[in-house]
Parts: sequence; C-alpha cells; structure tokens
Amino acid sequence: MPAKKVKKVKVTLVRSTIGAVPKNRKIIEAMGLKKLHKTVELPDNDATRGMIRLVAPYVKVEEA
Repeated sequence: MPAKKVKKVKVTLVRSTIGAVPKNRKIIEAMGLKKLHKTVELPDNDATRGMIRLVAPYVKVEEA
C-alpha cells in the first residue's frame, strides 16, 4: 500500500519581528523561522493554518 502524500506549505519570513508582540514572536520561532527570507516546509493542517493566520503580516505562504 503506498504511503499517503502529506500536503505541505512553504512559509517564508518576510518582515522583521523586532516590533512584534511577544506571542507572535514565539509563534514564528516555533514554526522554525529565525532569519528574514528563510523558508520552511510545514504540514498543511489546522494547527499550522492557525499559526499562519495569527502571524500573517510577517510571513508569505505558498503551496509546496
């Protein structure tokens, strides 16, 4: 039986978190983003979508 293909999204940090609310800063760090213009691939699930929605001004999202 073939393994299920898990959908992924590419998330890129496009805005500095210097002036961000501490909660948003922690969310961005939890996503694995530390430097500007770095990209991570995350699973496309409800938890990830919720995190993206909260930090939307700081990130760019693409389908992977």
